[in-house]
Amino acid sequence: MSFPDFSEFGPRRAVKGAVPARSRGGAAFARTWWGRAFLGAVEQVADAGRLTRGRSYARSGQVISYRLESGAVTAEVQGSQPRPFIAVLTLRELRDERLDELADLVRSTPGMLGEIAAGTLPQALAPLLLPTTASELDFSCSCPDSGWPCKHVAAVCYVVAERLDEHPDDLLTLRGVALDDLIGQVQREPAPADPVDLYGDTTAWPALPAPAYRAAPEDLDAMLLRQGLRMTAEDEQVAESGLRQLRALYRALET
Repeated sequence: MSFPDFSEFGPRRAVKGAVPARSRGGAAFARTWWGRAFLGAVEQVADAGRLTRGRSYARSGQVISYRLESGAVTAEVQGSQPRPFIAVLTLRELRDERLDELADLVRSTPGMLGEIAAGTLPQALAPLLLPTTASELDFSCSCPDSGWPCKHVAAVCYVVAERLDEHPDDLLTLRGVALDDLIGQVQREPAPADPVDLYGDTTAWPALPAPAYRAAPEDLDAMLLRQGLRMTAEDEQVAESGLRQLRALYRALET
């Protein structure tokens, strides 16, 4: 398997007016628990060497611009090529049961909705909002490096972590949750749960069907019925007597 020779591309090109990074050195990026936790989730699944180069790219201002929207961040990152690369960070959006679980947690925890509206993220939300597996994250870039992520997307991750320090509700956006929608869902009263009635003591059952009753001799072909009785009787009188008894029996069943 062959790999491209990245040395031919030379040093990265300087950028004017790029996205500034507050962190100036070391491995530390982000200052809030949610910014650091977001980076921790990325660092668990990413290549350490590319992350180191990504930090360097972020600090040197190689991220020209980025757009954060529901489920993704798309950025222009300047490398050694004349044209910037397009780097994309994708997070799986929360759906259905996870959204309901998030709303239930916020609704049942006093003060949590106020904290979110005031611009902070309670740490209890971490298990629901932070990606916990590689399947919830994806990285792509127009550069020739097949790394997952490459240094360009890694730089975007560090820039986004610092943005989350200032705008924690963007973590909701990255998970496909609009803050106004979450507030509305939390403020709505949940539908009352159906009571558990294992033995049906309080269950309203539908009425049993009441089919119209008809005696069998009335539905049977009279000729065939007489022929059947004659086959078991010694003579016509015995057959006729059997027919009368059969009709009497069915009349008794009606009462």
